[in-house]
Amino acid sequence: MLDFKKYTDRIPSFLKNKYIIPLIILLIWVTFFDSNNFIKQYQLRQELESLNQKKSFYKSEIKKDSTSLHDLSNNSETREKFAREQYLMKKENEDVIIIIEADE
Repeated sequence: MLDFKKYTDRIPSFLKNKYIIPLIILLIWVTFFDSNNFIKQYQLRQELESLNQKKSFYKSEIKKDSTSLHDLSNNSETREKFAREQYLMKKENEDVIIIIEADE
């Protein structure tokens, strides 16, 4: 006949508690197999942080561009400067010289 006492003595005492085994199974399930597992939650939190950083960057860019657009709409000197720099426009009796800086 089998002596179960001999085999059960090898099991640690905390595992003999009837609540520990379901708790361990639940933790394993929630960590790896559930659709909202801890790993996925961590990845989603990282993605959310990245998207919030992009959001703040784009908000600052929109603010900068709105300011530039307002200046271009209302100030003729700014409009002339923009046309000269971006589109290489010039007045009738002017020459445009483009200087390219060499990389070191």
